Amino acid sequence: MIHKKIQNALTTEINPKILSDGKNKLAAVLIIIYGDKPEILMTKKPITLMHHGGEISFPGGKISDTDDDLLDTALRETKEETGLEILRDDVIGQLKQVITLNSGFTIVPFICILDGIGQLVPNSEVESFLHIPLLAFLDTLENDLDPKHNSIQEMYTYTFKRNLIWGASARMLKQITDILKKEDLL
Repeated sequence: MIHKKIQNALTTEINPKILSDGKNKLAAVLIIIYGDKPEILMTKKPITLMHHGGEISFPGGKISDTDDDLLDTALRETKEETGLEILRDDVIGQLKQVITLNSGFTIVPFICILDGIGQLVPNSEVESFLHIPLLAFLDTLENDLDPKHNSIQEMYTYTFKRNLIWGASARMLKQITDILKKEDLL
């Protein structure tokens, strides 16, 4: 029941063709919510990665010449990082684009809701997968007071076990938090 209410709240028009402003590189992520007691899937990056090493994020990455649009990017990157084959029809909506402050990306977050997910297969960009109970996780929202992180007004953190989620991923999660609060689901 809550699964369906969350799906209805997060369903939006999908516009995967975003024009680059020339300043930032384009990227996309896929926010995967799954299960009867909804969980959200996030990945922890190996500390050895040059960009975003050790950080927790959603599956995704930068657009490739072979991608028709940013939804293709999100689906391709999700398959590469998790082994999951998500169909365009499984994607129910997208959030407002988020700009990274240090690495110069404009990221379009897409959302899919699945009954369940199969076996996950990480690639070299993924150290581990986090299966996070969605509603309890969204309740951990706090303002990010770390001066190294807080270079704009809207900085937030979320916490799962000993993992701190901040930056662009936290700003995406804040959009979901706001939508679900507006629908009285949080």
